Parts: sequence; structure tokens; C-alpha cells
Amino acid sequence: MSGSLRYGINRPISIAWPTEADRQRNIELEKFLIDSSLYPSKEEDAEREKVTEYLDLIVKAWVKQLTCLRGYTDQMVEDANAVILTFGSYRLGAHGPGADIDALCVGPSYVSREEDFFIILHDILAEMEEVSELQPIPDAHVPVMKFKFQGISIDLLYASISLLVVPEDIDISHISVLNVIDKQTVQSLNGCWVADQILKHVPNVENFRTTLRCLKFWAKRRGIYSNANGFLGGVNWALLVARVCQLYPNAIPSMLVSRFFRVYTQWRWPNPVMMCPIEMGELGFSVWDPRKNPKDRSHRMPIITPAYHCMNSSYKVSLGTLQVMTEQFQCGNRICEVRAYFVSFTSIAA
Repeated sequence: MSGSLRYGINRPISIAWPTEADRQRNIELEKFLIDSSLYPSKEEDAEREKVTEYLDLIVKAWVKQLTCLRGYTDQMVEDANAVILTFGSYRLGAHGPGADIDALCVGPSYVSREEDFFIILHDILAEMEEVSELQPIPDAHVPVMKFKFQGISIDLLYASISLLVVPEDIDISHISVLNVIDKQTVQSLNGCWVADQILKHVPNVENFRTTLRCLKFWAKRRGIYSNANGFLGGVNWALLVARVCQLYPNAIPSMLVSRFFRVYTQWRWPNPVMMCPIEMGELGFSVWDPRKNPKDRSHRMPIITPAYHCMNSSYKVSLGTLQVMTEQFQCGNRICEVRAYFVSFTSIAA
């Protein structure tokens, strides 16, 4: 790799390749992850994929039904479509056993969230024997329908875009599909945008996924995996890990975990963690900018999303929770500095 090549907003800290010892530690790390049951079984993943495909068929039939009831032409009914896109840990490929599916339904401009999604689609799902624990939450910050489908938990969002017909291979990153949309739609789309941008901007997706599994496991064991309690949630940890992958683009997971602790032990908060430059966009929604937005100046641990509209994903972090996390980063870093990697990871995860 050329020394001038950069990932993210600046050049890598190191472009060193793994040594034979690093590769051996990586084998041991993979075994540790498997022995700790951090990977779902092939059967469980196949069932998740089947459920996602089934859900896609349901929303397609729902939109065709609405198109017919509203008197559109036979051709419009035939062409009517909706698609299911996933995001979160499932989309990133870093989900564990029993993980839920974060999904987004993208529908045409004439299918609304308030009535069509939260009433008509809700009623369709309520009648299905495969569906249980159905809970619509239309007033949430990001409106969501929660339910279990054949025992698998699903958080389903909805976004109505500016097209009359939703292409099967829709690229929601194209600004042309986003004309005249509200803030809730942008927030609903944001999860997919962020997941796609993370996978696009990391040097090696598989190394990112393995490292993220390690750090999520560690954070849960250390009691600092909780967005609701002022710590960090899934997307926050994914962004922190992705940034370290950019800073050490040729490193493998057995190297990246120790580099993670080194980087964030030395990080000078509230300097923001960013994977790429902030995109201002053309839709007029506010983006994270402490120079213009007074409330952004109070953020303790800014971790900025890499997609429009770029915002601080960790705004709930307080001075107290930041101090706790900093102490945990320091503890992990000390262990990594004095012990062999594989021993250190089992120690910090204990």
C-alpha cells in the first residue's frame, strides 16, 4: 500500500503488516471467540435470512394492496413495490446468537407512515400467527414497529421516498430519491446509511467484524455497553472500531484490539472521532457543528456518524460515564502492554 494513501480524514498511524506471531495470536483469538459462543450458528443465520425474505414479501404484498385500493392503474399495481433493507449489527455482520434484526421498509411516495404503516401494515402483521409481541411506537424519536417473527425479534422502521415505484435494487444514498422528506424519514434512513458507509470506509471488512465482536464482548463484560445509561451502544462501538481500522489499515484483529486501547487511552476528548469529513448535504437538516450549534459544544465524547445528516451518535455520554470508560480503556491498554495479546484479551474480558 502506498504511504500516501489515506483512510478517513488523515493518513494511517502505521501501515505495518502482521508478523507470524500476530497471525498465530489471531488464530488463538478466533478460537476464543468461537469457544465464547459469540458467533450465531449457520442454522440460526439461515433462519434470520429466511425471516428477512418473508418480511420482504409481506411488505411487497401490502404496497400492492394499497395501490389497488387507491384506484391506480393495473400497470401501477403490477409495478408497485417496497423493499426491506437491514442495518445495525446484522447488516454489519457482527451480530451474535439471539440478536435482533434492525430493518427498514422503503416504500413509495403515496404510502404513509402514520396511517398505512402504523395502522394497515400493523393490522396485517397482527393477524399472522408467526407474529407475536407486536408493539407499534409511532411517537419514538425514530418511529418503529417492534415484534417477533417466528421467535426472532425485529425492529422495523419505515421510509417513504419521492418515487412512485421503488426499484428492487434501490440505492438510498442517491439524493434524487430523497426530495421533500421529513426529519423522521431522514432518521429512519440514517441507520442504513451509516452501516453502508462503515463497510465502505474500512480497509478490510472481515478484520473490522472480528475486532468489533471482541470489543463489544469486552464492553459488555466491563459494564459499559449501554447507550441508555450514558455509555456506548452498538453503532458507537462500531464507529470507534472502524476508525482504528482506518488508522492501522494492514493490521489484523490480534493487532487491532490492542491498538484500540492505545488510541482511545490517548484520545483527547472532546475532539470528535470521524471516519470521513462531515457532509453538509442539500436537504437543509442540521449537522454536528460545535462552531454553529451551542448544544454541540457540550458533548463530552463526540462520535460522528459518517453519513448525512452527520451527527453525534454518543450525545448521551456524561462527564461521569466518560470517566468510567476512559478508566476501562486505560486498564485494557495496561494489560495489553505487559502481556501477550491472547492472554490479555481473555484477562480484560474476564
